[in-house]
Amino acid sequence: MQILKTVEELRRWSRAQRCEYAGGGIALVPTMGALHAGHASLIRAAAEARRGRVAVSIFVNPTQFGPNEDFARYPRTFKADCALAEREGATVIFAPSVEEMYPAGATTFVDVEGLSERLDGASRPGHFRGVATVVAKLLNAAEPDLAFFGQKDAAQVAVLRRMVDDLRLGAKIVVCPIVREGDGLALSSRNVYLSAEERKQALVLSHAVRRVESMVAGGERQSAALLEAARGVFAEEPTVRVDYIELVDWETLWAVLRAAPGTLCAVAAWVGKTRLIDNTILQ
Repeated sequence: MQILKTVEELRRWSRAQRCEYAGGGIALVPTMGALHAGHASLIRAAAEARRGRVAVSIFVNPTQFGPNEDFARYPRTFKADCALAEREGATVIFAPSVEEMYPAGATTFVDVEGLSERLDGASRPGHFRGVATVVAKLLNAAEPDLAFFGQKDAAQVAVLRRMVDDLRLGAKIVVCPIVREGDGLALSSRNVYLSAEERKQALVLSHAVRRVESMVAGGERQSAALLEAARGVFAEEPTVRVDYIELVDWETLWAVLRAAPGTLCAVAAWVGKTRLIDNTILQ
């Protein structure tokens, strides 16, 4: 498996693959490293879709972190990440430097207005601007026809879908289901921050979305009642600080009054010093 460091190397690889496999496409799996089973599921899906012609990017993107967030201590496990990616079917790793992705003097950013200020964007100003910018750069470099993301980052998916459509970037966003621990906790690279006690408290996020799912399955549709029930679940763990609990349209991220098939139930909360997210797509 190759490790590529520059945009030019990645672009050259991508175009060579197309020439070698006439009519075939390329899959991209953007990550910030610290890979886990959730990332592995994305890489496997990409490999199955494109018969191994898969680029996995590993880049801790500084522009999506706020000034008081965890950029400096974000887990970096490059050697283990490469082994996992290769095992799951990646063809190349793209591991650029910050200077490669953001050349000196660069002043161009991608801002998806409106969507970028909702859900995580409301509590993390500038976060989705950084996400959209780096993903646009990665899509431009890899020129994939498919790009794979996890449903856990559902608000991010909405922003990126809009960006890809608005800019006519040509790649299709493929969303893979959330991968969970046996007890229901959504996998996240930030789970390593949790103490043993915080790990137990963090289950309140999945319990809340499951409560909403159960009520919808039982016939409840009113958002007010569903949100009240989710807040009640969080109240059982008073040390966990809620950021948001929302029922929204997954395309616009606007709040809805009634749940319908495809409605996104999303939650975010601080467990100790660690901010976690979870969600479900209601059926």
